[in-house]
Amino acid sequence: MKISVIIPVYNAAAFLQKAVQSALQFEEVAEVILVEDASTDRSLEICKKLELENVRIILVQHYDKGNHGAAETRNLGINKACSEFIAFLDADDYYLPNRFDAEKFLFNNEKTEGVFGALGTEFITEKGKAEFQEKFKNNELTTVQYQAEGKDIFEGLLGFSTKTFGSFFHLNTLTVRRFSLLKNNLFFNKHLRVHQDSDFIIKLAYHCHLKTGTIDQAIAVRGVHDDNRITKIKQYSPIYYSNQYQLQKSLYQWASSNGVEKKYLQKLKLDYLSVKTASKNGIGKYLFYIISAIQYPQLLRTRYRFHALNPQPQ
Repeated sequence: MKISVIIPVYNAAAFLQKAVQSALQFEEVAEVILVEDASTDRSLEICKKLELENVRIILVQHYDKGNHGAAETRNLGINKACSEFIAFLDADDYYLPNRFDAEKFLFNNEKTEGVFGALGTEFITEKGKAEFQEKFKNNELTTVQYQAEGKDIFEGLLGFSTKTFGSFFHLNTLTVRRFSLLKNNLFFNKHLRVHQDSDFIIKLAYHCHLKTGTIDQAIAVRGVHDDNRITKIKQYSPIYYSNQYQLQKSLYQWASSNGVEKKYLQKLKLDYLSVKTASKNGIGKYLFYIISAIQYPQLLRTRYRFHALNPQPQ
């Protein structure tokens, strides 16, 4: 089993070496691809130094050496990867020694195209810890609730299952066949400012046969610090709704143009209309909600049904 680990790098000088070393500990890792995205700190200097120290480390930059964002940076890594399998790692996070234990066996089944597990949390700063716990409460293990594979994973992520599966798993815990990504033209949406990972994961779960791996204990760790972007977006704030709207719009457009089954398309459409309403302001918000609810009564049962009629926090 040969794996390419893709690490997007932007202003991660304080954490980068630990992330890289955590990937190099595995003999299965054939290459660690550092995709540097025009950092303003010492990240590029550290990347160059690490590349000189180990032949398995490959430094890549965008064609113009500019800043392109997380989506395009990961996409560049996918295109540069040479191994049969691809794994992702954020530059401020790290792998645990059990990272690929389940994968070694599960990928013996050629039907399995991707495997994922649970992500732990390490609090690096007190401010980061406070922001994280305010948003995510005490949910320090990001995982799903039961073992599953294939269509059950897609339905679980979509909230289409009668059981609570979990709405998300982290890219740090995903290992996927590179051929499956290329075959299905699965790349990250460069137009999304955040939530590119959620968008990618749901599309991946539809097109590829995924399987849960180690979900009861962490196989990688997320470092929580003062500069974590996702924790700074307050729940139910205008920017929160705006980001959710862009995500749901991307998923609905993808489903509409890819022949996704009607029952899934309808669910994605309702989620899109629901958060679209919640992201609006003024009288237009209420009119849009009423018109949409008349046309689609199921809208009253969607995730954002209450937020749609409530004022947005400032």
